[in-house]
Amino acid sequence: MTDAQKTAPQTSLRTTGGGPPDDGVPGDGLPIPLLEPREGVPPVVADADALAEVITAFAAGTGPVAVDAERASGYRYGQRAYLVQLRREGAGTALIDPVGCPDLSELGEALAGTEWILHAATQDLPCLRDIGMRPSRLFDTELAGRLAGFPRVGLGAMVEGVLGYALEKGHSAVDWSTRPLPEPWLRYAALDVELLVDLRDALEKELDRQGKLEWALQEFDAIASAPPAPPRKDPWRRTSGMHKVRRRRQMAVVRELWTARDRIAQRRDVSPGKVLGDAAIVEAALALPANADALGALPGFGNRVGRRQLEQWQAAVDRAKALPDAQLPQPGQAVQGPPPPRSWADKDPAAAARLSAARAAITALAEELNLPQENLITPDTVRRVCWEPPSPLTEATVSTALATLGARPWQIALTAPALTTALAATPDA
Repeated sequence: MTDAQKTAPQTSLRTTGGGPPDDGVPGDGLPIPLLEPREGVPPVVADADALAEVITAFAAGTGPVAVDAERASGYRYGQRAYLVQLRREGAGTALIDPVGCPDLSELGEALAGTEWILHAATQDLPCLRDIGMRPSRLFDTELAGRLAGFPRVGLGAMVEGVLGYALEKGHSAVDWSTRPLPEPWLRYAALDVELLVDLRDALEKELDRQGKLEWALQEFDAIASAPPAPPRKDPWRRTSGMHKVRRRRQMAVVRELWTARDRIAQRRDVSPGKVLGDAAIVEAALALPANADALGALPGFGNRVGRRQLEQWQAAVDRAKALPDAQLPQPGQAVQGPPPPRSWADKDPAAAARLSAARAAITALAEELNLPQENLITPDTVRRVCWEPPSPLTEATVSTALATLGARPWQIALTAPALTTALAATPDA
């Protein structure tokens, strides 16, 4: 480990090279408000002819391309993109409406081999893939900030702390499915990609200074090459407040209500929470109401829920109540891998001791390297290695186990020695 790897990031890099035309940070050190894109707010691209012009311009551009996407979480069903923003040297900024241009695969092909810059890439990549945009190389400015040890890694905080500019973030949670999109929203969207290239360049220098650039590049490659996540098993189990539901019959009510709500939300293209709240689902599961009148008296099923809707929800409750015991869901979720750590002390005290020692070792190493523990090595990977350590227990076998679980080479090189020592210090009881 080099001295640079142990060094905390500078409080503010404040670099403006290649950025907006301002001269830099004011003398008082306050961030400069970024109010307008350099070339103004571009028109929204919503038809094939305009999209063709954008494709030509961005194919002819140079350097990496900044990419962002806006969704309508909390308003619409699913996580589809309702606006895509791009910026590239020589092409300027483009705002593309995926409603009018639902297939952006030609744009994705035009950018093949180009490095994409995204902030929190894993949030936007699924909706971008749905419209045909898949990067082969990327730079994630949020992840870069985490690896560099910055305490706040939101885009606004990073732009302010690294570049010295203040982004207006007041429209982050608006309904981006609105048409036409208001001009202030479009300005906000354009500004989100205005400084991504500058931020990327500054963070690359900082990571290199700390000796962490290769770590970041491995992480970026892993994100770009990762396959789409498989559908979540039993998504109804993630209902907020589910921890209150302990009996299998009650769990069946949650499942039936969740499934009915999801079907309605998909048909209406609205967020499931706007159809029926999680809290209402849990209340119904706990109460097991006998009829629609009893259901209507529960929190969440008040005046705004009509009689027809109450009967619809009560029908779901009745279906759950009528299920034979053999068809009721089992407590907990069937998952591959070790049980929850809270049960290890009873199930396998030696494994619990290994986990405690391993966690302490990883915590100390993460603090020494000035980066979050979960970025040094995922908690799930640590749990799996501690539950079933390799045999014979050597640094080589631990390294192989970590690689099998998806750890990157830089993670293995740093954590395998510490984990091997921790596992060896806690022999089976």
